[in-house]
Amino acid sequence: MKVVYFASLRERLGVSEEEVALPPEARSVADVIAFLARRDEISEAVFSSGVFRAALDKRHAKLEAPIAGATEIAFFPPMTGG
Repeated sequence: MKVVYFASLRERLGVSEEEVALPPEARSVADVIAFLARRDEISEAVFSSGVFRAALDKRHAKLEAPIAGATEIAFFPPMTGG
């Protein structure tokens, strides 16, 4: 699956996107986050903070959203606007 990182997440992880082979048990956005957090200390710090949002195939997604059929998951910091 293509994983894309935006803004401060991209800066902290040092990569804007990557292809990741997810384990079969990764079935939801939360499962992907748990998998990514286990990779190294930087990823653990970024993903354990919980201060980010996710999108599946460019649509906002909740943690419990299933990833079946999705080709891309993106993570980005919360947005504000005015």
